[in-house]
Amino acid sequence: MNRNHPQPPVALTIAGSDSGGGAGLQADLHTFAAHGVHGTSVVTAITAQNTRGVTAARAVGADLVRAQLDAVLGDFAVAAVKTGMLGSGELLAVVAEYGRDDRLPNLVVDPVMVATTGDTLFEGDPTAYLRGLGPLATVLTPNLIEAQLLLGRAIASVEEMREAARALATFGPRAVLVKGGHLGGPTAEKAAIDVLWCDGQMLDLAAPRVATRNDHGTGCTLASAIAARIALEHPLTQAIAGAKAYVTEALKAGAAWRLGTGPGPVHHHHGRKSTAL
Repeated sequence: MNRNHPQPPVALTIAGSDSGGGAGLQADLHTFAAHGVHGTSVVTAITAQNTRGVTAARAVGADLVRAQLDAVLGDFAVAAVKTGMLGSGELLAVVAEYGRDDRLPNLVVDPVMVATTGDTLFEGDPTAYLRGLGPLATVLTPNLIEAQLLLGRAIASVEEMREAARALATFGPRAVLVKGGHLGGPTAEKAAIDVLWCDGQMLDLAAPRVATRNDHGTGCTLASAIAARIALEHPLTQAIAGAKAYVTEALKAGAAWRLGTGPGPVHHHHGRKSTAL
């Protein structure tokens, strides 16, 4: 092995394609690369998407998703897996099958059901995520909207986020991160507060709220950063806290960008330098 360029660990994203490059598997692969992790991918859906929204989407057939999974898992020593847009109950069931067969190590589940623009990205029963992937997940990372859909109740405060994290943890994941980016109120105007339940302990993860319109793909980026850090063998709580810090810096670094006319992407490579550039 070249000591100056050690072999990177491998992470896998199982997600939809964002033609605008700000979210989905494109954001995941950017994030893996920024962490020095080799990214592999299984495409679950193709979307016609930009910074203004999703104009069309089509799921990839279950047989092709299986073929992609077999191709990657049959050749690469995958150290961590992140799921994003699965699109349907059928594809969720396929992923759950591979998870039950112990083929999806260190599974980070981002239960993508609704885009920030309000577009529906999952045609199925939201609770299927909890039944199918909850017991298999190392980390579950719902935002407030997704947590409300999963639990069927409103969440309007940090204390209710803690209660939601506890409730979601009963379905089996080792850790639950309820993201508070959509939370309102005076406190939320100054700080972005996420609530983490991990190994029976509750932690609040707070960071200064970044003044930017460029927040497209932050949920994908956070979940894939967690997976990358797990692949790099960071302890779980540190991996999650470090991923949040990474996203905060990515938001800051890309705040002045105008890539597209709507909410643009974050700067995934804000800390990366290359002598070749």
